[in-house]
Amino acid sequence: MDLRAYYRKLREVEASLTEEYPVVVSQETPDGGKAGVPNEVPRAVAARMIVEGKARLATEEEAREFRKQLEEARVRAERAAAASRIQVTVIPEAELKALRGMLERSKG
Repeated sequence: MDLRAYYRKLREVEASLTEEYPVVVSQETPDGGKAGVPNEVPRAVAARMIVEGKARLATEEEAREFRKQLEEARVRAERAAAASRIQVTVIPEAELKALRGMLERSKG
């Protein structure tokens, strides 16, 4: 392997990437890499994956869809976290009547 050519190609690909975190789509590889999995990675990692044939740059539509799915997942996670923070206290009716009676006596 010609290391000069490899690093020249790596620099060229990295310079051609316009986004700080481009979306890449994995390619099938002999070592078990699964094809078609999108991921957002730093520019240097994306360049290395593209040069090594492990991934390709996602199309604008693929990147838009991937980021839309990430946003939807983030919203779902925030809702689930908020729901887990909600606290409910169940008060038996007899205790509720007693509390109401105490409130009425303190007002009157």
